[in-house]
Amino acid sequence: MIRRISSGGPWEDVVGYSRAVVAGPWVLVAGCTATVDGEVRHAGDAYNQARTALEVAVTALGEAGASAADVVRTRMYVRDIADSEAVGRAHAEFFKDVRPAATMVEVSGLIDDRMLVEIEVDAYAARGEVA
Repeated sequence: MIRRISSGGPWEDVVGYSRAVVAGPWVLVAGCTATVDGEVRHAGDAYNQARTALEVAVTALGEAGASAADVVRTRMYVRDIADSEAVGRAHAEFFKDVRPAATMVEVSGLIDDRMLVEIEVDAYAARGEVA
């Protein structure tokens, strides 16, 4: 069974994606940014943008019946690799004890120039299908 979770964001309908997809024990969370209620938060601050993006991701996990403890992989896309320490610090605040497989790469741009980071998370709920 596949279940799709929407955040209600305007881009979901325009682009045709879901905030998260639950497929059996897997919860796949789409790229999350510091966009909240249609506004990019923390312009110029990669650390707080990463924290906000991770909060969005963890909220989506919760809606899917999973948690940060279930995360097995993260992908961090940063506009400037010089922000890697700040983004990594935010990541560690959420996943230091979980220690998922992680990738961080520099990208040439994101959908809005104010965005400095976008983060995807994949979770596996070993207890079986998530609710």
